Amino acid sequence: MTDFKHKRLDGKEFTREEIKELIKEYDIKFIKLQFVDINGQVKNMSIPSEHIDKALDNEIMLDGSSIKGFRSIETSDMFFHPDINSFQILPWREHNGINAARLICDIYNADGTPFEGCPRCNLKRVMQAAEKMGFSMNIGPEAEFFLFSKDENGNVTTKTQDHAGYYDVGPEDLGEDVRSDIVLTLQEMGFDIEASHHEVADGQHEVDFRYADILTAADNVATFRIAVKAIAAKHNLHATFMPKPIFGINGSGMHCNISLFEGNKNAFYDEKAEYQLSDTAKYSIGGMLKHVKSITAITNPVVNSYKRLVPGYEAPVYLAWSLANRSALLRVPAKRGISTRVELRSPDPACNPYLAFAAILEACLDGIRNKIDPPAPVESNIYKLTSKERKKQRIDSLPGSLAEALEHMDKSLVVKAALGEHIFKEFMTSKKKEWDSFRTYVSQWELDKYLERY
Repeated sequence: MTDFKHKRLDGKEFTREEIKELIKEYDIKFIKLQFVDINGQVKNMSIPSEHIDKALDNEIMLDGSSIKGFRSIETSDMFFHPDINSFQILPWREHNGINAARLICDIYNADGTPFEGCPRCNLKRVMQAAEKMGFSMNIGPEAEFFLFSKDENGNVTTKTQDHAGYYDVGPEDLGEDVRSDIVLTLQEMGFDIEASHHEVADGQHEVDFRYADILTAADNVATFRIAVKAIAAKHNLHATFMPKPIFGINGSGMHCNISLFEGNKNAFYDEKAEYQLSDTAKYSIGGMLKHVKSITAITNPVVNSYKRLVPGYEAPVYLAWSLANRSALLRVPAKRGISTRVELRSPDPACNPYLAFAAILEACLDGIRNKIDPPAPVESNIYKLTSKERKKQRIDSLPGSLAEALEHMDKSLVVKAALGEHIFKEFMTSKKKEWDSFRTYVSQWELDKYLERY
């Protein structure tokens, strides 16, 4: 690994000249121009480093018709617009002293306008709407993942590497070395790692990194998922961010710690208010509770997401907020002042972070615009309430399937504002096809249950 550090740690931005100097100093042979598709999958085009000027001049072209949900073949010419400050050497790509680096890119139309189907461009658009209201958003995501063994042929299995539990140590926790490598790699890439530990389920892990502005946080999630998979592969393991890979144990979530700022001031904090939460915080909570069913298809975007969102496995399925109670969908951690934040506990790590964060931000903004007051906080264990007790307290539930979530999404003006017309249409089309594929598939469970009985 190199000793290269990310420039953002200095609070400065890269210059064109600095990037060219780093390419020479670290013998970088290839530049990977990265972007994400509508489903949040990282894509890239690799160019020889000699063409860095063309990349920085936004002259590298992309065939948009080759990316699902982007463009038709008649209007397929698009261009990479690199974010110069996202330049980063990829430590796991080093081989025989040859390095590769990446630049995260926005995708632009041929006429020089941002492509409305680019998730990163779309998030910037929603951020601009927030800025007009005087707000910026910070998010601290906590993405969980599983480590699975591979068989003698290198095929992925669902056999976990260990049988450890929450916060366990070695020798039960056999993932310590992998997590250490992940942490060291991410630190080398400029991540501020706050903690890493074994999670509740066998083979389940979490690495927490510091919150950031909403765009950087989305970039970090995309980079984190690539890095974790790459380092796990070096240990002959497979890392998966699939929400519920194993029946009967906890699934993987991506809790999001959310705060709004007005300049350098945390807009969620009010020392003199009830719970020391400002009206902005309360309206944001109200907005998220009102719209969370509509944004669930975005924060929990695959059929498997809803195998996690069931009672009994610590997944938050009930629409309530609390000050400490982890059975509620929204929780306000104890810290106040600059650290005042709201934790949304339903998202999972399969989501497209750019779309998920745009939807969360738009839900908060709608709450502020319309002064949506949340109900009283619920401090009792909602998991232990009967359905009758929940109904009496007017505690609703998240959608129980991708199909149900899409029905809520389809009716939501807030989601349409968060995604824009192009992404909304393409996302709905893609996810309806995914649901139909699942709905018509005959599973092994059905064969085991019905084949001999009927």
